[in-house]
Amino acid sequence: MNPILSGSLVYKTHFGTQFILGPPSNRSASHRITCQKMTCSSAAVSPTLRTVTISYSELKDKNADLSMKIEQGFGPNGLGILSVTDVPGFSSLRQNLLHLAPRLANLPEDVKKDLEDHHSRYNFGWSHGKEKLESGNPDMLKGSFYANPLLDVPTTETHLIERYPSYCGSNIWPHSALPELEVAFKALGKLIVDVGLMLAYHCDQYVSKGMKMKENEGLEQILLHSRCHKGRLLYYFPAQQSNCIRDGDSMSSWCGWHTDHASLTGLTCGMFTKDGTVIPCPDSAAGLYIRTRTDQIVKVVFREDEIAYQIGETTEILSRSYLCATPHCVRAPRGEEASGIDRSTFALFMQPDWDEKLNFPEDAHIHKEVIPSNGALTFGEYTERLLDKYYHLKT
Repeated sequence: MNPILSGSLVYKTHFGTQFILGPPSNRSASHRITCQKMTCSSAAVSPTLRTVTISYSELKDKNADLSMKIEQGFGPNGLGILSVTDVPGFSSLRQNLLHLAPRLANLPEDVKKDLEDHHSRYNFGWSHGKEKLESGNPDMLKGSFYANPLLDVPTTETHLIERYPSYCGSNIWPHSALPELEVAFKALGKLIVDVGLMLAYHCDQYVSKGMKMKENEGLEQILLHSRCHKGRLLYYFPAQQSNCIRDGDSMSSWCGWHTDHASLTGLTCGMFTKDGTVIPCPDSAAGLYIRTRTDQIVKVVFREDEIAYQIGETTEILSRSYLCATPHCVRAPRGEEASGIDRSTFALFMQPDWDEKLNFPEDAHIHKEVIPSNGALTFGEYTERLLDKYYHLKT
């Protein structure tokens, strides 16, 4: 499966430098985020950084000036991530959905086969072993379930479904085998979209201080009218010999280095379980890692009752790098204590509508070779061109 279709554009290592954009400003990093020392089982210890946080009450106040926090989290010196605290109802919705991930992954194989959608390149329904690790081997470490949390049928136009199957396809739910999945998935997905739209409004307020923006070209309006937001429920199967994971760089053993392709990605903190019981992560070195603008690799943490949001490439381009995306990966726990432990998490990719006309700036520095001279492409066309250039998948 091609990760670009699910919100993340994954390149091989030699493409990584394309996402380290521009020199850092003179502002000291100590003003942006605090660093805490943690015990790490790895020989090379990366610093652990806490995300910049914005409270839900601040976020829903349209008169609040959150520009400083937006810049600290998403700006040129930020980590491309921040988290929202105190979101009403989030904790229970997160638990409801993540507890279903092991049940979904352990359904009979014939049931899961019926949930697959080859036509969308496995971007709707169940996907396991369709993606590839950085080594080129099939990724059997995790399974994914994809669905649009807002629209079961984004469109009935046949030509659109054929052209943009990963965006325009229909949801596939296990109505008989796991009927509660649809309700839980949609409830959490809609909440993350709603909070993400609030965040997008404040992102627009920050960007508008540095560049002229038309009313309908801001991030909030682009995402508000989209029909192709995509949720991904992930389940990482328990490893029986976690201390023997050797697939590529151990730092990216669970999810390879990539930069999100779309606009804004909402993330939940992962839930670890062993024999059906929720437990703390047994390895402090496991988790989300980000490559900074100064080429430093840091571990980033946020609380389980917070929603984290990351900036994608498309937003970086359209905001002229006032909002910046960063490469990141996920490291699996290692050691004997990690044996038999599984992990469930959820990501919500907020992306423009396939028909959304994007006006790219003349000085776009990412993928400018696929952007026409007039700078105008729909998001669907832009995605097609990236697929043609990097993956040669067009038929």
